[in-house]
Amino acid sequence: MKTIGMIGGMSWESTVSYYKALNEGVKQHLGGLHSAKIALVSVDFAEIERLQHSGEWGKTADILSDAAASVEAAGADFFMICTNTMHKVADEICANASIPLLHIADATAEQLVSDGVKKVGLLGTQFTMEQDFYRGRLTDKFGIEVVIPDSAQRERAHQIIYEELCQGQVNTTSREAYLAIIQDLQAQGAEAVILGCTEIALLVSQQDTEVPLYDTTEIHAKAAVQLALS
Repeated sequence: MKTIGMIGGMSWESTVSYYKALNEGVKQHLGGLHSAKIALVSVDFAEIERLQHSGEWGKTADILSDAAASVEAAGADFFMICTNTMHKVADEICANASIPLLHIADATAEQLVSDGVKKVGLLGTQFTMEQDFYRGRLTDKFGIEVVIPDSAQRERAHQIIYEELCQGQVNTTSREAYLAIIQDLQAQGAEAVILGCTEIALLVSQQDTEVPLYDTTEIHAKAAVQLALS
């Protein structure tokens, strides 16, 4: 079994979901008392969040590059950045690492392609929804058309992530807001919706809507288990 390197803490709320999914996935495949071999570095999200919103992405890349070096030194065979938004600096992190990155957008896109989804809605932070590092990768590398919410909806979705979900708050009114956005994305022609922030699955799940949802945390963890056991 390969050792999975996890860069977590962004937020720790969703890192818990990752850790659980990785270990459950390995146990499902191997049975008995088997669990995942993991090297985990968890960063201080307050520091990352401040740099994100001040536009100091280079400094976030430095922090996560150090984290990648740490999991590599701990014996990781590959690593995961356990958040969608910080894949904005994935290239900078990979340039300083000698073990491969399992990219969250690639894992998600491969599942979408496998399922025949050609047009998808994207939910996440404003950084993820509005900037090209994620949307462009889905379109340019995998040929998937991406639609996003309108400006007011993007702001509301972002606010819920940082002010509620990353702080462990799950509110019914916020779930209703997300479900309304999901319906609007479907009205724009989205065949499915990517939950493109690792916290969103804490708020909405497939049982809440008939629109197919792609939980990036679940998909990323499943891909990591497959790679670790390959």
